[in-house]
Amino acid sequence: MRESAAERHDRLLALVREHGTARVAELADRLGVSPVTARRDVETLAGQGLLDRAHGRVSWPERRGDPGRAAARPSGEGLVLGLLAPAATYYFAEVIRGAHEAAARAGARLILRISDYRPEEDRPRTEGLLAAGAQGVLVAPGWRGPEDRPSYGTWLAELPVPAVLLERRAEPGSPLDALDRVVSDHGHGVLLALRHLLGLGHGTPLLVARGDSPTALAVRAGYAEALATLDLAAPGPVIDSVPADQDPAAFERAVRSLYEAVSAGRASAALVHNDVDAIEIVRRLAELGVKVPEDLALIAYDDEVAALADTPLTAVAPPKRQVGRHATELLVERLTEDPAEEPARRHLSLLPRLRVRSSCGAPGGSA
Repeated sequence: MRESAAERHDRLLALVREHGTARVAELADRLGVSPVTARRDVETLAGQGLLDRAHGRVSWPERRGDPGRAAARPSGEGLVLGLLAPAATYYFAEVIRGAHEAAARAGARLILRISDYRPEEDRPRTEGLLAAGAQGVLVAPGWRGPEDRPSYGTWLAELPVPAVLLERRAEPGSPLDALDRVVSDHGHGVLLALRHLLGLGHGTPLLVARGDSPTALAVRAGYAEALATLDLAAPGPVIDSVPADQDPAAFERAVRSLYEAVSAGRASAALVHNDVDAIEIVRRLAELGVKVPEDLALIAYDDEVAALADTPLTAVAPPKRQVGRHATELLVERLTEDPAEEPARRHLSLLPRLRVRSSCGAPGGSA
């Protein structure tokens, strides 16, 4: 696989940081690239303030020091922060936006790496952030299921720089549980949705949900907790959802299960994770003769594109941008606090909101 420019820049920065100074010709030889490419990379990195350049040589800037020993500062000015996210689109686009805004307000620079939901890439991508000069990192691992947490997570607790977990929870009592983290309280979001539907006079809502991400698993767990809190019995098992374009047959089974529950009178309301699946499910149900909200009151989870459906979908909206913002502010605080102090680590949970639209058959607004 061809090496990207970002990966080559990471290797170049790692070499300079290791040796302190190097000639451009030496870097070209070590990187296995032409002198022209090495000079172009050096110019780019020097222009970003990541390297000092003079007379054919480059050096690690003394003002940046060791990212593991950032000196206390009254603000985040001059800091370099790293962010590892599993994706740069859909849900995490807002998280990244919030982090970028908070970094800019603090005078810090934010650099980004994407794992594409490949947890085996989390560690090398994070090491790339450190090689690029990150003095602290925000990390949303690309975990897909609970088995990925122990397999691809223990290294996070050994990072040489401050780290804040984003939208990920650690196993209680594990080394990762001692890290700072900022998350959305998805259990609260599910409870908001169920209470709203019950308040409209519906019986216990069904859950239609994916099972391929930490958010999906948190929604499933939140559903079980909400049923216990409200002293309700589930009207049927959780319906496993999959993207229509990835597995059309499995998607059709999910739609048919929901259709049969509505047709048999077992359910008149449902919570669907996520927006894209909900939009496709509403379209397919209409083809089968089940209309939303007349026959089925429906709430989507994520609120990324829910408002753009033919029938605008009521949706649970996790505070994605605020998660990025608060996590970045916390990381800046860690990097600028008095090193003689021993501050308590923080687990911050932010509450989702319910955006009420047409699909649940209630007047619009927020809950």
